[in-house]
Amino acid sequence: MFIGIDLGTSSIKTILIDENQKTIGFATHSIELSNPTSGFFEQNPDSWFTATLKCFDKLKNEFPKEYRATQSIGISGQMHGATLIGKDLSVLRPCILWNDTRSMDQCIEMEKKYPLLRELTGNIAMPGFTAPKLLWIKKNEPNIFNNIYKILLPKDYLRLKFTGLFFTEMSDASGSLWLDVKNRQWSEELLNLTDLNLSHMPELVEGSDSTGVFSSRLKEELCFEKNIIVAGGAGDQAAGAIGLGVINQNQSMISLGTSGVYFSPTSKFSSNTNQAVHSFCHCIPGIWHHMSVMLSATNCFNWLCHMHGLEVRAALDKARIFFNEKFMSDATPYFLPYLSGERTPHNNPYLRGSFHMLNTATSLDSMLYSVIEGISFGIRDGYEAVHSVSPESENIYITGGGSKSDFWVDLMASVLNQRIILGEGSDLGPALGAARLAMLATKKYNTSEIVSNIKTIKEFFPSSRVAERLQNRYHVWKEIVNVNKSIAKKIIN
Repeated sequence: MFIGIDLGTSSIKTILIDENQKTIGFATHSIELSNPTSGFFEQNPDSWFTATLKCFDKLKNEFPKEYRATQSIGISGQMHGATLIGKDLSVLRPCILWNDTRSMDQCIEMEKKYPLLRELTGNIAMPGFTAPKLLWIKKNEPNIFNNIYKILLPKDYLRLKFTGLFFTEMSDASGSLWLDVKNRQWSEELLNLTDLNLSHMPELVEGSDSTGVFSSRLKEELCFEKNIIVAGGAGDQAAGAIGLGVINQNQSMISLGTSGVYFSPTSKFSSNTNQAVHSFCHCIPGIWHHMSVMLSATNCFNWLCHMHGLEVRAALDKARIFFNEKFMSDATPYFLPYLSGERTPHNNPYLRGSFHMLNTATSLDSMLYSVIEGISFGIRDGYEAVHSVSPESENIYITGGGSKSDFWVDLMASVLNQRIILGEGSDLGPALGAARLAMLATKKYNTSEIVSNIKTIKEFFPSSRVAERLQNRYHVWKEIVNVNKSIAKKIIN
């Protein structure tokens, strides 16, 4: 038996599978998110561990025999979070998360001081990454900075609690801005930029490697029978790709969740920093990937639903009916999905969400549709940025909450003018990917037999009629984005 853990922004998800990758059980527990001021997002790392233990309890109570027979565990996690550990292994402050934008000035400082940063990391310095957060802490919380013993990414804090050891793996480390991504090693030059050194960093491994076993005390407390191996694991998107079986150049993945991601593996390192494409290591040795990230995806739709007291499923139906029966291109609003700024392709923390072309005849249903359309256009921006440097994909898989809406995936297929595949259990992606890495960490299996594509449930094909109508709206939408980019900083300041 094997357990996969997915440490998300809003919840912990765990999956228990057998050696045939059959799902035995699933458990989830919510996590509180703190938003102390605009652009600041933090969490208490100990809440991650508490939520994980509650998930373990649920699996143990519902599937006691299978749970106790667990051999290894893999961990997937939200990326970029700055989890600061003191010498006594205590947490020094709440973790600053991936969607926090407070460190934009520090990003500018890093690139100014080290012109080779983009070449070495394959990425632009963005406030979402870990390193700029440390410069912000150094400036604003010097006492905290001076007491740092180790810096961990969120999932690696769970590893510390499990094993007492400091490890991370290549995919998650790629999002720190301290990794030489091409050579898959820490860069002393990049660490020096933030007045840190190798002693502050966890040891690097591949996602399929073992990073030790559960402490004997925790093993007994949690009622496991065997010594539990902990796999290197992966950042959430790389783990999601492993869960879908996306490790080859002819495959890609759309993750339509809280954030929106387009993910495409590659057999060699390359980058496109001009359009803010992320170039990261995959969690399997010898593979890299390109990734676009939009900070606000399904949460834009959830925001509008919450504002109007709508249940999400009912709101999706309203949007679908509007598009099928009332949509007129020259009378439908446009929506910019930038509630928290944007990464790919704009790298602009000042952009914000907005509706355009509203009039007295504008309906709520049309606004619900325009939010779905605007998010889909944002995914297309990322798709085009990624494939400017990565080969076109033959198979595009979709995962995340948005993938549960056939209407939305149909629309996305026409926006991209590409076939999109929905796989069985795709909503378990990162947790399943982590469980697959747990299997590989035992060294009893090889990658090709474990990391296979999941069974196809449905394929979505573009409609030439819809694609043509949306193509025109996409170009207008792009013009609106460019105008907003030119004034965004003036407005927010």
